[in-house]
Order: sequence, then structure tokens, then C-alpha cells
Amino acid sequence: MKLFSMRQSFFSLLVVGLFFCSCAVKAQAPNTSLDSEKKAVITSLEQKKQVYTDIAQNIWDWAELGYQEEKSASLLQETLKSAGFKIEVGVAEIPTAFVASYGSGKPVIGILGEYDALPGISQAAVPEQKAIEAGGSGHACGHHLFGTASAAAAIATKEWLEKTGQSGTVRFYGTPAEEGGAGKVYMVRAGLFDDVDAVLHWHPSSGNGANASSSLANKSAKFRFHGQAAHAAGAPERGRSALDGVEALNYMVNLMREHVPADSRIHYVITKGGEAPNVVPAFAEVFYYTRHPEMQQVRDIFERVVQAAEGAAMGTGTRMEYEVIHGIYNVLPNETLSRIMHKNLELVGGVKYNAEETDFAKQIMASYETQATLESANQIQPFQIFRKGRGGSTDVGDVSWAVPTAGMRAATWVPGTGAHSWQAVAAGGMSIGKKGMMVAAKTIALTAIDIYKNPSVTDKAKQELNSSRGADFVYKSLLGDRKPPLDYRK
Repeated sequence: MKLFSMRQSFFSLLVVGLFFCSCAVKAQAPNTSLDSEKKAVITSLEQKKQVYTDIAQNIWDWAELGYQEEKSASLLQETLKSAGFKIEVGVAEIPTAFVASYGSGKPVIGILGEYDALPGISQAAVPEQKAIEAGGSGHACGHHLFGTASAAAAIATKEWLEKTGQSGTVRFYGTPAEEGGAGKVYMVRAGLFDDVDAVLHWHPSSGNGANASSSLANKSAKFRFHGQAAHAAGAPERGRSALDGVEALNYMVNLMREHVPADSRIHYVITKGGEAPNVVPAFAEVFYYTRHPEMQQVRDIFERVVQAAEGAAMGTGTRMEYEVIHGIYNVLPNETLSRIMHKNLELVGGVKYNAEETDFAKQIMASYETQATLESANQIQPFQIFRKGRGGSTDVGDVSWAVPTAGMRAATWVPGTGAHSWQAVAAGGMSIGKKGMMVAAKTIALTAIDIYKNPSVTDKAKQELNSSRGADFVYKSLLGDRKPPLDYRK
């Protein structure tokens, strides 16, 4: 089953202010306020930079799709195991999902890591469009960097815990199939985050920031109509067109757009419409996304689409069934944790290009027709709070309703360029992407250390979470009881 990306527009919108308001950003910090412990952590990560660069490059080369990330997951597992982590594989009924743990006691800090690629966007690490394999997959969302940097941060945090004797547990969550597979939702549903006090994550981007930002909730399904085939000219009265059912549904949903909240989003694509014009289609399928800043509104809108599908089947004499593909909550931003992460990002600073990288970046920017400046990669966006979701969706949303969660972005792509583009794949396959990866690894490790040294901050973060979601909140997945769609990319 072919799925489409949930996060491209989300991360694009989050960085809009970064490139068109350069007067409001800060240049790379000189690190003069780093204490000796944090300096030691950064030094340790720098010493292992080539190791992590090689790991990321391997995952970039493999470019494995959602729920098929066998090599990528195994490499990260072996890396963490060699560093002293205990590994639990195949969690939440997902072969490529795993949890790596070190330490004991509270607080328990989880670090998320993704490693799935996208289909049909193969690209060499060169500044012009050039596929490695026609129609092949590629890391256009930078998850090879995501998983590697998060593993590096977890290992650096483990080493600090070991050296200082500090109480606490660090966990790396290997989370597959973010791109349309909603892997984290199944992990939340399985209770894997129930005892976690804080979750930290990041995402590749074309700039640096640690805003407390929300996203759109999203529920999707494939609506399948079954009719009766017949010769379209010789015996049309015998036919019942499944495609008519799809078109009737689409027509009704398009009328419905006037009568849903203005910030709703409904998208669809016909994935199966028939084989030949002179044959009444016996089967047709349409794939729907419904989005809104609030997950309860998504539930309501989705049910209205289902009712429209039932009506479409009745009106066209066809039979309809539907399969929920994924359902994800909107992110609940946590200001308490995000402010800590932002301060550490300022300490770490952004990405500085050498002469070769500058030349590469200029060629990429010329291909993208962006108004951004190269200096943006070395700047930190001022801290902002966006409590209302916009743009796209991410399965981090479900995690954020279970545990106080903070995230950041690092400049792994050339300024002004976007996710899910060949330009993103190219930058992620060369040193520009790896430099941004290390910014994220350092920032996440330093943020975890701050939380361990001041564990009461998790109480404040949990109070904020309870206030945001409501004291009586009980988690119920938008996916219902469906199993992980392990074959959705096959």
C-alpha cells in the first residue's frame, strides 16, 4: 500500500521565519558559558564524529523504506549494544522497532530515533539532480541523520551517567516507518512510554531552532468500492461502477469542505480507478487524509467522510469497505522542556561551511530558487511557542500526549531548501548533513544532562502536560486496534 508523507509541510512551515527574518536570529555561540562537564561531552562526541558519520552514510546508502529497515535498525542496535545498552528488539509487534536502555532509577529520559527512507527519490550526493537508481528510494527527510544523531546523544548521555554516578535511565527508541506508517503510535499504544519522564527528539531541517511547536492531527483511510463489471457499451445496464462510488464520495466531500472548521485539511488521491474505459470498473479505491489542529475534530471529520462513503455506495449500487491506514495526534508542545533545549542549542551553535561546502550549497540554492542566505545555517532561531498546529503531521504527536516532549531542528540541508526533495537527499549524503547531525547530537545530550541534574523539572513538565491534555485524559489511539501495516511499502 502506497502512503504519502505526513511531515514535509510541517517542517517547512516551522522554518519560514528563520530565513526571511534573519535580523532576528543569533549567530553561532562561542561556547564560553559551557561548564566543564558539558565541554567534556561535546569533546567526546567530536572525537567520535567519524564513527557516527560512517553510520549515517551506511543508512543513507541503504535507504530502506518503512518497516523494511532491517540493516539500518541492526546497525543502530549493534552500535548501542557495543556502548553498553541493553537491547529489546521487535517491540510493539514491529520487527524493526526496538528499545535500547542503560541505567536505573529516575528520571527516565527517552530519545527518539528514526531511520526510514522515502520511495522514488533516489539521488546522488551531488548538487544537480542525478538519481543513483531510477525510481529508487532516498533519505529525502534525513532520517539516516535523525537515528544516528539520537543514538550518539544517547551514548554520550550514558557515558556521562556512568562517569558521574548520577541516578537515571536513558533509553533510545528505535522508531521505524514515520513516513506514513505511524510506527510510534503502535509503540505508545503498547505502553512503551508509560514510565518515561521526558522525551527528546529532533528533525533534519534547513535551519536551527528548538521552538515549542504543535502539528496537525491526522487520520487516513483507504475507501474501497466493489461493483459489477460489464461491457460499458454493450451492456451498461448490467454494470455497477465502483469508480462511480469513488467519484460520488469525492463530490460529497468537496461539498463538505464548506461546512468543516476553516483550519481543517482534507486530501485524497484515487489509487485505483479501473483498467479500461470500455469496462465498467468492478473495483475502485480512494485514499483520504483528514487533518485538523485538534485530534477530536479529526475524529469527527473522519466519521463524516465515512458516512459520505456509505451514502456514495448506496447511491451507486456498490459495496464499500474501508481500512484505517494511520491516525496520529497533534503534538502537544512542552514549553518547560523546550526552553532547556533551546538554551543548549544556543550553546552548541549552528553549522559553519568550509569552502567546498559553500560551493556545494550555492549550487543547491540556485536549483531551489530560494531567498535564504548561507549564514542561516550558522544561526539559531529565537525561541517561539506555536500551540496551534499548522502544516503537516508527525507520529511524535502521540508520544507528546503520553510524555512531556521537546524537539529541535538542525541545519542538515542547505538553507532555504525543503524536505522530500532531491536537494535534501544530496545534502544529507555529504558533509553538510553530517555537521548538522552533530549539532543535534550535542544539543540533545546536553539537554538530557540538564534534566538529570535538575530532575524536579520533569514534575513541572508533567504539570504542563496535564494542563494541556486535561486531567481526565485517557489515551486512545486514532488507529483503533489495527495491527502495524508492515507491508504498506511493498
